[in-house]
Amino acid sequence: MSRYNAKATEAKWQKIWAEGKTFKTDSASEKPKYYVLEMFPYPSGRIHVGHVRNYTMGDVVARYRKAQGYEVLHPMGWDAFGMPAENAAMERKVHPADWTYDNIANMRNQLKHVGLSVDWDREFATCDADYYGKEQQIFIDFFKNDLVYRKESWVNWDPVDNTVLANEQVIDGKGWRSGAEVERRKLSQWFLKITDFADELLEGLNGLDRWPEKVRLMQENWIGRSEGLRFDFEVTNPSGDIPAKIPVYTTRPDTIFGASFCAISADHPIAASLAKDNADIAAFVEECRAGGTTEEAIEKAEKKGFDTGITVAHPFDKSWKLPVYIANFVLMEYGTGAIFACPAGDQRDLDFARKYDLPVLPIVLPEGEDPAAYTIENEAYTGPGIMFNSRFLDGMDYVAAKAAVIDRAEAEGWGERTVNYRLRDWGVSRQRYWGTPIPFVHCDNCGVVPVKSEDLPVKLPDDVSFDKPGNPLEHHPTWKHTTCPSCSKPALRETDTMDTFVDSSWYFLRFCTPDSDAPFDKDTTDSWMPVNQYIGGVEHAILHLLYARFFTRALKKVGRTNIEEPFEGLFTQGMVNHVTYKDSEGEWVFPEQVRRRDDGTLFRSDNGHAVTEGRIEKMSKSKRNVVDPDDIIDQYGSDTARWFVLSDSPPERDLLWTEAGIEGAWRFVQRIYRMVEEPTTPLAANGAIMPDGMSETAQALRKATHKTIMGVTADIENLHFNKSVARLYEFANAITAKLEGDGAAEAMREAVETMVLLVGPMMPHLSEELWRRLGYKTLVANTPWPKALEELTIDNTVKMAVQVNGKVRDTIEIAKDMAKEDVEAFALARPNVTKFTDGATIRKVIVVPGRIVNIVAN
Repeated sequence: MSRYNAKATEAKWQKIWAEGKTFKTDSASEKPKYYVLEMFPYPSGRIHVGHVRNYTMGDVVARYRKAQGYEVLHPMGWDAFGMPAENAAMERKVHPADWTYDNIANMRNQLKHVGLSVDWDREFATCDADYYGKEQQIFIDFFKNDLVYRKESWVNWDPVDNTVLANEQVIDGKGWRSGAEVERRKLSQWFLKITDFADELLEGLNGLDRWPEKVRLMQENWIGRSEGLRFDFEVTNPSGDIPAKIPVYTTRPDTIFGASFCAISADHPIAASLAKDNADIAAFVEECRAGGTTEEAIEKAEKKGFDTGITVAHPFDKSWKLPVYIANFVLMEYGTGAIFACPAGDQRDLDFARKYDLPVLPIVLPEGEDPAAYTIENEAYTGPGIMFNSRFLDGMDYVAAKAAVIDRAEAEGWGERTVNYRLRDWGVSRQRYWGTPIPFVHCDNCGVVPVKSEDLPVKLPDDVSFDKPGNPLEHHPTWKHTTCPSCSKPALRETDTMDTFVDSSWYFLRFCTPDSDAPFDKDTTDSWMPVNQYIGGVEHAILHLLYARFFTRALKKVGRTNIEEPFEGLFTQGMVNHVTYKDSEGEWVFPEQVRRRDDGTLFRSDNGHAVTEGRIEKMSKSKRNVVDPDDIIDQYGSDTARWFVLSDSPPERDLLWTEAGIEGAWRFVQRIYRMVEEPTTPLAANGAIMPDGMSETAQALRKATHKTIMGVTADIENLHFNKSVARLYEFANAITAKLEGDGAAEAMREAVETMVLLVGPMMPHLSEELWRRLGYKTLVANTPWPKALEELTIDNTVKMAVQVNGKVRDTIEIAKDMAKEDVEAFALARPNVTKFTDGATIRKVIVVPGRIVNIVAN
């Protein structure tokens, strides 16, 4: 039996592709353009099976589009700045650049072994000075167009990574990388005006019909557009620094008559003023700042407050006074940093009111409840109902009540209808070394001044030390000392570097013209953009994707592009999972260390300790349930790995990695190989013409061939890779059946060639090898995609069951358009029918077209 040598064959074809520049993109080509891109990786040092799955999906699309006649742009780069490199520098006593570029070299080699159809000539890393120098140009462009500013503000501070985090980078009150509890600090920071584009970003979601609905919803919720009422509470006892009014914003003005208290943020100016002379308030403010910083963390925390002694008058009743508390659940960043609280309609307000024994007045009556008896106990009511206990609002639903309050506030001049957003401006300052230097200097004479374009890039110094905590740029002896670009007097460089999400917010544009002296060539980039198919994890739904959408719009505003949306189509692939193992000592065990005895028990191969099989979980190094792609590729070949990651489940769902699955994929690779080397029916000569007359089996195979072309084409178009794999398994069964009669050799040649071309995007090395063995000198990578002959995809016959007195006695295959009387005659003449009707009287024949013939006889 012939056997495919994957290792030697894959290396051969990878060399041929590389030397022939098979996948080099020609931007000047007159072919229609197609841009496919997977989210570029962080160079951690090793690729994992998740990388194989992600990049194989993109590669299938790229190869398929190339076969369809498109000029395909399919690049690769590296998201290379960030804290892991600095941490590695401190732990291993190496320079971040050395660690990063060594990792890139290793991962590039691994990805090339996967057989990706990538234009490697376009490769770059975001830590290349050429790349981040262009990013500095963009940043200065944004500054000159009022899209960048610097201000002192409260920020999220990661005490382990010693850097600022954006709100989006704080997960459950902890730093997204370090896992440390985030603190609040007040620092001068650089911001990008993403809020200027809030409405555009929200409205733009409506046009992204090739994005997952869940991603669009996540972005919509993050932007958080709301309409409400902004008004001022009048302070009834102002004194000293306490102002006469406290502005508030509410999305539920309909609940105004359920107001129980007013609450301000610990970062509110009034809180700061009171803290100056009151040690207890100062201590409480500090306690609030030490707590969680995100809405999620605040939701989970115990609700605490401090009574300021200030009271405010209710806007509809000046004799109704509400106490003002400093509360740990009010955010200064949202609205005005002050709220009125309606405990009956908000759980946070209710928890607070119960803790401090404040009034709880229900104002929305659920259907069927008695207004005289209805009360709120320990759960706020947020559902529909009719307003009551609300004076002139009584009897209205909440929508009408909300409008009525806003209308009266505007008519009486004490409030206005206001649109607010949850989205905050993007703080991009990071206090670390391994990032893009912010290209500004601080001059005592001129203030904050951008670096001149001819002096870009502002390069990172190589001679840095990580012996001291904090930012190495800040305590570098010479780097930060420079001269002012405006007056030439001594000045200090900005030592903050940019959030690495800036690096990934425009890299897809640079890929279009990676050698341009500008960040990118506008005309060429506009001809490629937007990315036709973008592929990556759903974990980037808010951070990366929202920032990239903002950046693209901002670049249009400053005149660098005409594109608004960066990604036309988005696909979010599932995770790769594997069973977990622990030994008798409680240690996690790598799958390759697990062995099974004859009695079914598991043990470690290295020390013999008993092993217990645990849950199936996402592959992670911490739980050691990872599979090294190099081991799989070395043993089975990359085509086997590619086939398996495409075959086992829908691509948007999680994939369970199993040995049985990879071995099954390997067997199919061998099966395809034998179709060419040892066909069940001899193949006609290359280029043989189909005969006019063909046997039934040959014609059936031709139909299977063209139906498979049609089905696989539709599946890849819709990214249903697992369905296309299933069709090819089914097609393999048809090919391996023995053919007889006229046209058998020609039909088999057509089927085998079609199989080789259809598996090409998925198993490219095997496909190229078999194409050559079939007598072709061209590459599959340059061969047009097969086209289905429509007449062979349409079934002109139909199978129908034949019943005699209610029991199925035969199945017939007839022409779809056969007349009813002919169907009756054909069915009655069948031997399996006549043996049950001979000697009987045919009472009735009922023909249900396309389904059944029912014969009644006695």
